[in-house]
Amino acid sequence: MIFKPKFISFDCYGTLINFEMGPTAKVLFRDRVSADRMSAFLNSFKAYRLDEVLGDWKPFYDVVGNSIQRACKAHGIECLASDTRSLYDAVPTWQPHPNVVEVLEAIAPHVPLVILSNSMVDLIPHSVAHLKAPFHAVYTAEEARAYKPRMQAFEYMFDQLGCGPVQMMHVSSSFRYDLMTASDLGFMAKAFIDRGHEPTSTEYGVSRLTDIRQLPALLGL
Repeated sequence: MIFKPKFISFDCYGTLINFEMGPTAKVLFRDRVSADRMSAFLNSFKAYRLDEVLGDWKPFYDVVGNSIQRACKAHGIECLASDTRSLYDAVPTWQPHPNVVEVLEAIAPHVPLVILSNSMVDLIPHSVAHLKAPFHAVYTAEEARAYKPRMQAFEYMFDQLGCGPVQMMHVSSSFRYDLMTASDLGFMAKAFIDRGHEPTSTEYGVSRLTDIRQLPALLGL
């Protein structure tokens, strides 16, 4: 099926940019967490990050800090005052997944590109610069005062664009942060880039892609 959306919105971290919070934490904590416990520790850190964004908005620095402190507490690990800063400061250095830049550049002349990211106004420009493509708009959780998966984040984007979900496609590698909500909101189309970091599902009306280079075909390009 070919879709003709007015805008195509993307999740940024994990979908376009290689989200390396786990690998960064693995290096940071390698002298405090044994190899046989590392996977469980990183899974806790990941789960707490989701829990931290479900309530009222707070700066992403606090999301990271609260999550790593909770993970350390749960596993009896010492949490240093410098850990949050080390994790947060790594974000601007992360690079795009393979083939992302060329796919965005191929789509941009035909459909305006939008980013909706659980990020901050001063953080996201570094990642957008790595992506190189011309984005029509970039929106953050800070501006929306809400993180995905909360609907408020998406509604902020709709208001800014003057466009409803029935005219848009949303692209993400995450069901829990993006695609479940996108399904509830009634997006025209939803593309799941399966990067292997979350379980897949056939229950949310998504087009499952194993390679982002498959995305232009959904747009007839």
